[in-house]
Amino acid sequence: MALSHAPSRWLKALDRLAAGRRSAVALTHDNPDPDAMASAAGIKWLLEERHGLPCELAYGGIIGRAENREFVRVLKVPMVPVHRIRFGTKDFLALVDTQPATGNHSAPLDRTIDLVVDHHPLREGGEGAGLSIVSGDYGATSSIVTQLIRAAGLKPGPELATALFYGVKTDTRSLGRESNAADTEAYNWLFPLSDQTLLTRIEHPEVPRSYFVAYHHAIEAARIYGNVVLLDLGEAYTPDIVPEIAERFIQLEGAKWTVALGRFEEELFLSVRTNDKRRNAGNKVRELTSDLGGSAGGHGQMAGARIPLSGLGKRKAKALTEEVKSRFLNALCVAEIEPERLV
Repeated sequence: MALSHAPSRWLKALDRLAAGRRSAVALTHDNPDPDAMASAAGIKWLLEERHGLPCELAYGGIIGRAENREFVRVLKVPMVPVHRIRFGTKDFLALVDTQPATGNHSAPLDRTIDLVVDHHPLREGGEGAGLSIVSGDYGATSSIVTQLIRAAGLKPGPELATALFYGVKTDTRSLGRESNAADTEAYNWLFPLSDQTLLTRIEHPEVPRSYFVAYHHAIEAARIYGNVVLLDLGEAYTPDIVPEIAERFIQLEGAKWTVALGRFEEELFLSVRTNDKRRNAGNKVRELTSDLGGSAGGHGQMAGARIPLSGLGKRKAKALTEEVKSRFLNALCVAEIEPERLV
């Protein structure tokens, strides 16, 4: 089915699904990024505008990165910690920017998922919802949600438009990474509707001293194995810093892969980036971490995983971290290279 025809069919299916419902919640993946929060906000607005269906926005984990906190504050996105959601009062549950079987969200195990909207490749169990709008062809979930809004004949206000625009912009690196025609169309349609002054405030927030400490540690800890940069961040002050570091260091001259690891609240967070379009970071991460009891996801050039460390103790947690590092170095064929320090 052509992408241009899909949104109308999705919208009709959503209309049937939402009919007669009384209260909804749109749940993002844990530690949500702008694309997840913007997409959830778009689904909330669509349900409320088109169906009069009240919808709360929920997330697990934390919103830690300064840009993400500013995003929520400046754009007035009403994100609610998942422990405050009374799921028993909700008769419509949407998963946004994640899928039922990924393990990186906090949906109750006994709840039926009504709607899934995600731009990551379809995972096993991803079609178990009442309606699954899942396509790995998109660079951002915000692009899918924008198509739904346009198919409904609606036009978002400046705050929601800015949120969706930023969602597309961040996940596609301004359309430079894994984007398709629908992403470009969404980006161009949202740009004149968005508030660039608000966007500037989001992109240039105040940051805590711990942010610079994290970068200082990353620079000192970086080890270069040929075209692979390995970054063991130790204890991370927020999980969000791990993918940010991976994203930043892929810009290092000569780098083809970055593998960043950081520990936060008895979990090991892993983030991988590659600029080699022939390789698939998502497949690599799932392949190398699937037996470690956590969750993993991603697609072509960006991926990540969460691996539980609870109950292991410091020694076993360190051993597991070293095992993960070793797996990636071997899989990327650089384990035999003598590493260089960055500085």
